[in-house]
Amino acid sequence: MKITIVCDVLGEENNGTTIAAMNLIRSLKSKGHEVNVLCPDADKKELPGYFVVPTYNLGSFLNAYVEKNGVRLAKKDDALILKSIEGADIVHVMIPFSLGRRAAILAHEAGIPVSSGFHAMAENFTSHVFLKDSALFNRLTYGYYSGLYRHVDAIHYPTQFLRDLYERMYGPTNGYVISNGVNAIFHPRPARRPAAYEGKFVIVSTGRYSREKSQTTLIDAVSRSKYAERIQLIFAGSGPLREKLEKRAAALPIRPVFSFFPHEEMVSILNYADLYIHPAEIEAEGIACLEAISCGLVPIISDSPRCATKAYAIDEKNTFHYPSADDLAAKIDWWLEHPEQKAARSREYVEYARGKFDQNICMDKMEAMLLDTIRQTEGKAWTKK
Repeated sequence: MKITIVCDVLGEENNGTTIAAMNLIRSLKSKGHEVNVLCPDADKKELPGYFVVPTYNLGSFLNAYVEKNGVRLAKKDDALILKSIEGADIVHVMIPFSLGRRAAILAHEAGIPVSSGFHAMAENFTSHVFLKDSALFNRLTYGYYSGLYRHVDAIHYPTQFLRDLYERMYGPTNGYVISNGVNAIFHPRPARRPAAYEGKFVIVSTGRYSREKSQTTLIDAVSRSKYAERIQLIFAGSGPLREKLEKRAAALPIRPVFSFFPHEEMVSILNYADLYIHPAEIEAEGIACLEAISCGLVPIISDSPRCATKAYAIDEKNTFHYPSADDLAAKIDWWLEHPEQKAARSREYVEYARGKFDQNICMDKMEAMLLDTIRQTEGKAWTKK
């Protein structure tokens, strides 16, 4: 196949959507497919197969805010879009922003089938403009997203949660529920705990430092734990709220670690840690949680109605009542006080994750989805709605 992947947002691999995009690109190339990538990243201009569109100039203040959040807003460029999709068998749009929407229209006008990923919940956008709890603005955002989704030939949903969310609003779709998958490097293995952590309980939370990830709930919970003076928190990630989180955590008996870790180091951390906490209020899939449980690390997961990750809880002891820091503290204390049950649950999680979220299998399913979409649309004319 010749495939064009459209990424309104790409950038560094420090967020779920970019990681998903790059995993798909690498997997398709490794299978021998020809892949073009349409994106706004100036640093990729000289790379073969990349077509780089300009970005919007929003003025100095808004440009600085957007950059702080690690985002570049792609500007539509019909000439570059047409060049990137020329000869393509299919176009796959990662997120439903203006570049992807325009690419889908031009692809269909050229008789090229289009699939799209449903990776971004409305709140992933509205939280940046302080409106994540506005039902009106969230619904308007989904209405904008549907400007893409109601026209594509297939939709990739990383979780059933996301499919149910969209189809409750807009009806049945030609949807494929496929996890973005966990790299095979994440599995149980011996790991030496650093000497500085001896005698401490190591608790890990992975995710972008942002409002919707709710790291503040975990900081508050640890401050209320009976074992606060022995808990070493590790916040693995990066993001715009790092300084605020560090200030919030300054009163804890043990200063947390805030850092982005490469895969190898992250695997070691997940294998020597005592617990994994996923406190997010808003989460479309939660690959970080899947990486942890694939290593056998027992999780405690937010039960927020906007968090898909709660589906990975084996029972109620693996969730806490969001946003209750008191309940999270009680769950942390229970697991730390019951090491035998924790060891048994760890084994359960290794079996639960085995094969189910294997990235190679998931990428095979993505390839099959693209091939299915091409076959299903052969000979069909697209009508603009």
